[in-house]
Amino acid sequence: MKNKDKSLLQAKRKSYIEIAEIYFWTATINSWKHLLASDEYKNIVVDSLHYLSETGKIDIYAFVIMPNHIHLIWRVNELNGKESPHGSFLKFTAHKFQKMLRASAKNKLAAYAVEASNKRYEFWQKDSLAIPLFTRKVALQKLNYIHNNPLAEHWKLAKDPCEYKYSSAPYYELNVKNFSFLKDLWEVI
Repeated sequence: MKNKDKSLLQAKRKSYIEIAEIYFWTATINSWKHLLASDEYKNIVVDSLHYLSETGKIDIYAFVIMPNHIHLIWRVNELNGKESPHGSFLKFTAHKFQKMLRASAKNKLAAYAVEASNKRYEFWQKDSLAIPLFTRKVALQKLNYIHNNPLAEHWKLAKDPCEYKYSSAPYYELNVKNFSFLKDLWEVI
């Protein structure tokens, strides 16, 4: 079998994202640590999403930032230089997390140490989950999942989806756009 044929048979990583397609995407903090419990760290995520959106690299349709993971519904529009925007997002936020931990919580930084030739710390688990959204039915299911995540029994971060600050729920439920990068999912799917 030729190498080209072999590559066609290999399964794509679950983090594989096609440009111009809409995905439900989940990224998790390494070892499920609650690094994102603090708003300072959530704001790093928001700032990165805002930058990538403003530069046209991505479109964000929905999101929630939980204490140890994030969920997005997004579309990657183009590469960010030689990198994928999701790769840039993970790298940028990791550098910011490291810088913030060095400055304010150096004792917590060791929890993210790894023995690797290309990095000293790893903040995000490898191989994020990417699920393509081709139908309104699946998109609605994922949108509801994202917005109800803070209400889950093991989190109890809010009593109503719209009460949770780091979510797109108010945009869809109350027509309140707290994050300038949000776009309406129903206009594209």
